[in-house]
Amino acid sequence: MILTAHQPVYLPWLGLFHKIAISDSFISFDQVQYLPKDWNNRNRIKTPDGPIWLTVPVLKKGYLDKKICEIEIDNSKPWARKHWRSIRANYAKAPYFKEYADFFEDVYLKHWTTLEELNTYMLRWFLDTLKIDVLIKSAGEYDFRGSKSNLVLDMCKQLSADAYVFGKLGEEYADIDSFESNNIKVIFQDYIYPEYSQKFGGFESNLSIVDLLFNMGDSSFDTLMSVNISKTKLLETISY
Repeated sequence: MILTAHQPVYLPWLGLFHKIAISDSFISFDQVQYLPKDWNNRNRIKTPDGPIWLTVPVLKKGYLDKKICEIEIDNSKPWARKHWRSIRANYAKAPYFKEYADFFEDVYLKHWTTLEELNTYMLRWFLDTLKIDVLIKSAGEYDFRGSKSNLVLDMCKQLSADAYVFGKLGEEYADIDSFESNNIKVIFQDYIYPEYSQKFGGFESNLSIVDLLFNMGDSSFDTLMSVNISKTKLLETISY
C-alpha cells in the first residue's frame, strides 16, 4: 500500500493532487501546528494583472499554539463574498466556468467555523471531480507519535504501508535508513507543473487547482498528470 499525507490546505495547487493520485491512501495531517503565511489558508488565482492571493482570515488569539484542526475562521470579515467575487470576475469567461460555478457559489454561501472543515470539504469535491479515488483519513483518528521523519515512519508502521510519498521538501528531513530498515520504500515527489491554456496572456504556474478546472474541465486530471510519473509507472519501481 502506497501512503501519503499533507496538511489541509485551501484551494490546493496541482502537485497535491498528483501526490494523492499516485497513492492508495491519504492522511490529512490536521493535528500538526498551524503555520501562518503558509498554504493552510491561502492560494493564488490568475487575473489580468497577474496572480492574486485568496486568503481565509483566521482568529488570531492563541493561533500559533493551535493545531490546524483547531483554527477558527474569522467570519467577522466578508472573506467568502470577496473570494467568490474574485473567482467569478476572473473566470466567468473561462471555458468551463459554468460547469463548476454552482459548487463554488454554494461553498461561499455556507457558514464555515473551522479552516479544516472548509478545506476538507473542498478537497473531497476536488478529488471526486478529478476522479481520484483514494482512501482519506484524518490523523486525528489515530495516535501517531514522534516528529518529522519519525512521525511519518510511525504512521507508515501503524497503517502497514509498503511505501510513502514525500513531497520534495521531504528530502531535507526524511531518515531514509529508518524507513528501509522497516521495509518501507521512500518516494520523493518532484512535481513538474504542466503548461495548459489560460486566460490573460502568458502562462502562470503554481496556481490553485481552480485555475486548471475552469480552463481545462474534463481534461484537468490528464493535464496535471501529463509530465509527471503515473501510479502505474511508480508501481513498476516498487518491489514489494
